[in-house]
Order: sequence, then C-alpha cells, then structure tokens
Amino acid sequence: MRFLVDAQLPRRLARLLAAAGHDALHTLELADANRTTDDQINVHSARDGRIVVTKDSDFVTTFWLNRVPPKLLLVSTGNIANDDLCALVSKNLPRLEVLLAQHHFIELSKTNITIHA
Repeated sequence: MRFLVDAQLPRRLARLLAAAGHDALHTLELADANRTTDDQINVHSARDGRIVVTKDSDFVTTFWLNRVPPKLLLVSTGNIANDDLCALVSKNLPRLEVLLAQHHFIELSKTNITIHA
C-alpha cells in the first residue's frame, strides 16, 4: 500500500509503515514539507494512489463532498504520545491493511476501527 502521512502526525509513523513493507511518505518529504496544503495532499494522493493518514477533519469533509482523497485513514485518538500512536498503529496494522484494501474511509481510535465507506 502507498501512504501519505499528514503533518500533524509524526514522521516515524511513515517510517513504521515503510518498515512494514509499504510505500510511505510524510509531508516533510514533499516540496513544501509541513506547509503542504490539504489541496496539494489531495492531488498527491490521487495522482500517486496514496492513502492519506491524518488527524485533520477537513479531509473528512472533502472526502464526503468530492471523494478526495480517494482513500482516507483518519486517526481520531485525540492527544496521544507518539510512542503510543505508533504502538496502536502497529498493533492494528494487519486489520487496517485488509480494511483499506476493501474500503475507502477508515477511522482508527484508541479503542475501535470504524469503516465509514
């Protein structure tokens, strides 16, 4: 799978996904780094077939209105330590992989995985 991790999430989340065998970028690796706009992220994700991983609810709005980004993983954990976030994703990654292959919008909280589309 190909992922694009948004600015408010740690770069090491992209590294964790890459270590699990995925093609994962963080916005820091894009030309405008963490100043990359949501529109630019949507263009990158659509062009490159990347799943946007974000905490930003603005992506939920654009997903429902315009189906962009094409695939979305919303992290709705609230404030969480980076170590805990990476542990949560790592623990749930096998299930997330299956769900993201079948669905377009998945939400990960501290206790649940929700399929939205």
